[in-house]
Amino acid sequence: MKSDAVAYLRVSGLGQVDGDGFTRQRETIDAYAKRSGLLVVDEFRDEGVSGTNELADRPGLGALVDRIESNGVRIVLVENATRLARDLLIGEVILDRFRKLGVQVIECDAGNDLTVGDDNPTGKLIRQILGAVAEFEKSVLVAKLRGARVRQRNKSGRCEGRKPFGHRPGEAAVVATICRLRRKPRGGEVLSYAAIADRLNADGVVTRSGGPWRASVVGQILGR
Repeated sequence: MKSDAVAYLRVSGLGQVDGDGFTRQRETIDAYAKRSGLLVVDEFRDEGVSGTNELADRPGLGALVDRIESNGVRIVLVENATRLARDLLIGEVILDRFRKLGVQVIECDAGNDLTVGDDNPTGKLIRQILGAVAEFEKSVLVAKLRGARVRQRNKSGRCEGRKPFGHRPGEAAVVATICRLRRKPRGGEVLSYAAIADRLNADGVVTRSGGPWRASVVGQILGR
C-alpha cells in the first residue's frame, strides 16, 4: 500500500508561471514518488513568490501546512531544497516548523530528507552548506537580473513583468467573487481556500491558463 504525500512547487517570478518551471518540478517529484512507493494526493504552489519570503508570506505553503494539520499527511515532496527556501535562515525556520509537525520534507532530485533531526550534526551541516550555496547563487542571480532590467529600461524606457490575476478583462469579476466567498456569512463559517477553489471549479470558472483552481492560487489572490 502506498503512503500519501503532498507536493510543494514554487517559482519566484510571475513570468515563470507559464514556463517549464512547474512542469520540471512536477516531473521530478512524480518520478521520485513512483520509485519510492508514494502517492501524491495534493499539490500546493506559490506563483511568483521569492524563496526569501517567510512562511507567512507564502499562501501556497500556508495552505499546505493547513492541509497537513487537518488530514495527517506526513510527507512533503519538493524538487530540491531551493524550492522550499533560498535564504538559509528562512529555510531552517520552515524546516523546524515541519519537524515540530512530525513531517518529512524530501528533496526529490537527490532523495535527501531535509528534516533530519538536529541530533544528526552531519545532516544539519549538509543542509546549512546547501542553503548557504543557494543563498549565494540567488544573490548573484538577483544582481544579474537587476543589471538586465536597468539595461532594458535604458534601452526602451520600460521594463514590465507579468501582470497579476485581476488586471486582464473579465478577471476583476472573478477576484470580486473570490473576495465575496471568503467573507464570513452571518451565522456561518469562513470558506477555506480549497472550498473556494472547489466552488469556482464547480461553476466552470477557469484560471488565466485555462486550468482548474487550486487552494494556493486562491490564497495568493486574497493575499494581495
